[in-house]
Amino acid sequence: MKRLLLGAAIACTNLLSATATFATELSFWTWRQEDKAEYEKFFADFTKANPDITIKFEAFEATNYNTVLSTALAGGKGPDLMMTRTYGGIESLAGAGYLMPLDDKKIPAVKGFSEAALASVTMRSNKTLYAVPAASQTMLVIYNTEIFQKNGITEPKSWDEFIAACEKLKAAGVMPFANGTATAWQNETIVSALTSSIMGKAFYADLMAGKTDFNDKRYVEALTKLKEISKYFPEGFVGLDYASAQQLFTSGMAGMFAGGSFELANFAKQNPALKMGVFAAPGLKAEDEKLVGLFFDSGFGANAKPKDEAAAVKFLNYAASKEFAQAFANRLSNVSAVPGVTFDSPLLAKVAELNKNSIAYMTLVNFRYGEPTGSNLIQAGVSKLLNGQATPADVGKSMTDGLAAWYAPFKK
Repeated sequence: MKRLLLGAAIACTNLLSATATFATELSFWTWRQEDKAEYEKFFADFTKANPDITIKFEAFEATNYNTVLSTALAGGKGPDLMMTRTYGGIESLAGAGYLMPLDDKKIPAVKGFSEAALASVTMRSNKTLYAVPAASQTMLVIYNTEIFQKNGITEPKSWDEFIAACEKLKAAGVMPFANGTATAWQNETIVSALTSSIMGKAFYADLMAGKTDFNDKRYVEALTKLKEISKYFPEGFVGLDYASAQQLFTSGMAGMFAGGSFELANFAKQNPALKMGVFAAPGLKAEDEKLVGLFFDSGFGANAKPKDEAAAVKFLNYAASKEFAQAFANRLSNVSAVPGVTFDSPLLAKVAELNKNSIAYMTLVNFRYGEPTGSNLIQAGVSKLLNGQATPADVGKSMTDGLAAWYAPFKK
């Protein structure tokens, strides 16, 4: 009897040892340090459905993430799973062979994603998908609804109404906009947030078809209007950095903030009592189509040589699921790239509705594939424009001439 019990104990020990041996821990890297608590909940949900797989979260400082990630992957020490950048940001990793190629056989759900979402994480040269699209971001105007109501202001339908709203706020002693331009990337966001409706879909279509460039009068007019409305930015805005601009808005000192939908969760965190609304900055006339600027900012990818390929693919299928996307949207206040997601937040639902009428946040989406990037050029150009060192036409020319170094349609 003792021998039987001993044998059973040994067998049980061996079984537990085998189970431990087959358990897989995958590493996950991201730049979203502030989302750690929520991601750990996502991972716990995943492990509940897949008890043999656990995921370890690690986050890095956003501005250094690309360098840290590419260096680690090049040295064969990168993560099994990672949050990827999009467009030119993912191509550098995919082109070096660091990422696992994906398709609708590995991840069946991607068949339902939008063409724009998939394009953000697809290598242009070989048309191969390298990540599951995660979230979109929208460039628009965020406003303080209490300030608007107090001053009898409604969402403007034309550019003249937009200027009139700014004048009304200024007369009431309220800063119309909180924006500053000392932080370079903010110079780029305000172009898309404030002038997409003025540029229009026809300009963007012609630009993508190679029929025009940034010397186009429609683009120059958009920058002219940006210069016009910048007089409603805070005094000394050229020296106002991003964090300070955010504080002006969240403290209630300014009525509007031109930026991205990614601001909403952070603004609410800074001031939970803040009541916000969003709208697409109008075109010149009330009948002009109101457009927001749209881009996809992230994806979920896997190492080309993960610790356990089957486990990594299981997680990517989870990331592509509506179950994950619904929690992702509601817990992190993001518009998920997964189709069919609804929103607990009326504000986020409004953003998703505005996305139905959009053009691309073009300097990021279409012109970050070579040097100098469209982002670098417009950031420098807007800085000069708003400092009185360049005209709108000068900026359009510098964009066209700079991109001609690598963008074929602009080469003479």
